[in-house]
Amino acid sequence: MDGEARRAGREARRPRLRLIAPRAALALLLAACASIGDPPGGPPDTTPPTVARVAPDSGSVAPPPREADVYLSEVVAERVAAPRPDISSAVLLSPVKGAVDVGWHRNRISVRPHEGFKAGRVYRLELFPVLTDLRQNRMKRGTLSVFSTGPDIPSAALSGTVVDWPGAKAGSSALVEAVLLPDSLPYRTLADSSGAFALRQVPAGEYLVYGVIDQDNNRVRGPREAFDTVRVHLTDSASVEVYAFTHDTTGPRLRTVELVDSVSLRLTFDRPLDPTQALDTAAVRFAAAADSTAPLGVLHVWTQSQSDSARAVAQALRAAADSARGRPAAAPGQAPAPAAPRAEAARRQAPPSGPPGAAPQRPGQPVRPADSTRAMKMLARRPPPTPVRLLALTAPVAKGTRYILKVTGVQGLSGPAADVRGQLSVPLPRQPARPARGRAGADSLRAPTDSARAAAAQTLPADTVRRAAPPPSPTPPRDSTHVPPPVALHEPGGAPR
Repeated sequence: MDGEARRAGREARRPRLRLIAPRAALALLLAACASIGDPPGGPPDTTPPTVARVAPDSGSVAPPPREADVYLSEVVAERVAAPRPDISSAVLLSPVKGAVDVGWHRNRISVRPHEGFKAGRVYRLELFPVLTDLRQNRMKRGTLSVFSTGPDIPSAALSGTVVDWPGAKAGSSALVEAVLLPDSLPYRTLADSSGAFALRQVPAGEYLVYGVIDQDNNRVRGPREAFDTVRVHLTDSASVEVYAFTHDTTGPRLRTVELVDSVSLRLTFDRPLDPTQALDTAAVRFAAAADSTAPLGVLHVWTQSQSDSARAVAQALRAAADSARGRPAAAPGQAPAPAAPRAEAARRQAPPSGPPGAAPQRPGQPVRPADSTRAMKMLARRPPPTPVRLLALTAPVAKGTRYILKVTGVQGLSGPAADVRGQLSVPLPRQPARPARGRAGADSLRAPTDSARAAAAQTLPADTVRRAAPPPSPTPPRDSTHVPPPVALHEPGGAPR
């Protein structure tokens, strides 16, 4: 009886289970069809994510935390809108030695150094505006949080500008490391698009400032990346200028020797040379390979900007002299005639005769607007180095001759001076092309004779010139089946026979 009662109870509960199952399935179906996006017809979400708060709080003094967290107003994407899509490129923590772990937790970014947070330091946690939400709305502004694990928050500030010196441009997004001595604690930040940077609320002391052109965007100073250092003593505030360039441990080498004209050569080295070094003409020897005892004299060795400046001055003086020679003389008792407008314009556009600096504006080029940024002012004070030098000779080179060039004491931007050697082969002038043999060649040879006859015919009197005979009638082709028509003979009276 007990078994039959249990069986009857199970059979009584089965209809209820069958009624519940369709309801659950319907609820699951409705949940699956629900969309997480905006309702149809509603306004699109264009609000970018913002920073809700940072833990530890900015300006707080507390024991070393386990990690630092940045809380956002909404869920953000794990890939960032930066040269490196990794989430680690969105934050920069300093001063730390070693790597930093950066974690993505939907609406929270966690930051923890491998060495852990140390006591007695002032940390800077910088978040860059590279995060986007799920609808690709990018952040408008970043944030900076400064907190301490022991000492009070300092108030000193270090600012400056980084330029790519050989590239003649601002150090956009350059990595800046201000190493506090003697502790060797590196405070890091990134420069903006104009190369300017600022490190605020850092401790006072002696700093060695690195400005690095971070080509691979890995926030690490690479061995082949352009950089430079400036030492500064920071008390309250200080500003520095960093001219970044590639540092070498060997001297430069001569890459090519090209002939500009019969008395000018262009020397191209494998790296930019020191712009403050003026190569002495005595350090240059240029002689024929067959006779090295008679070298050609060298007038000067200039950079491209120096050559352009000298050429512009020469052109302006030549134009002024030409205008002065063509100006009419003034009558007695009258004031001299004013100079020609072209001469006055040439004098105004001529660069100063002092030491040449940056390359002048060449004729025909559009006028460049003056750039007032600090990076451009830095490049105007120190012109960018170039790997090209122009060499002027006292005598023209000989055609079909091979020359040997030697330059001693060439100095690059870094590394020791080097002695370089190159060669130049001057080609022979091209011979005029000979006429081709055959009928075309014969016609070209007979052309002068025919033209001479035509000229002689034109010199004869009009009554002696013979009229050209009419062209002969076309001759029918020969054909064995063709029979010519009979010819009718006429008598003197006019009647045919």
